[in-house]
Amino acid sequence: MKHQSSTYYTLMLLIFAASFNPIPAKTAARSRFASPVAVMQANIGVNGFFSADKAQRGRTIQAAVVLDIPQGFHVVSNRPLDKYAIPTVVRVEAPNGIRLSPVTYPRGQTRSFNFANQLSVYEGRTVMRFNVTVPANYQTGTTQVHVRVRYQGCDDNACYPPATRDVQMPITVVEANESVKRINTGLFGGGGRRRR
Repeated sequence: MKHQSSTYYTLMLLIFAASFNPIPAKTAARSRFASPVAVMQANIGVNGFFSADKAQRGRTIQAAVVLDIPQGFHVVSNRPLDKYAIPTVVRVEAPNGIRLSPVTYPRGQTRSFNFANQLSVYEGRTVMRFNVTVPANYQTGTTQVHVRVRYQGCDDNACYPPATRDVQMPITVVEANESVKRINTGLFGGGGRRRR
């Protein structure tokens, strides 16, 4: 009885310790997941941006979702190359009437790791773009675009469980003849005020 109790506590201690250590990607078989603690350490930023401070009725406004990936980490691209890797996917929803273009993804960088001969990844600041078209008869006031991003973050030795992040992107809809200001020019170019 004492021997069984000792074995039980030893087993529980090993399970507890393993939950805090990343699983090496090359030995983690199909899932290749590391601990959730490591995911938090990656601290990947996910944010949404528009090209103007307001959206004019009957016009199209540019939008972007930006991943800020810390140095030493990468995110699997939308075209992973490795059949076990989980691609980055951006899904965008808007209120009825507002039209959305397909999301355009940047080209991933092909790299080799301990756990994959070739993998297409995103590193650093990664920008995914789409357009939002507001109908000419759309009501003025604040509306919101909802973005959901699913991605798998890794370092050079292990991959972490895929994460899903939600981003709300509010925008004020104004009349077609109202002046709007270009913003986030580092992402979209241009600057200053414009009137269409």
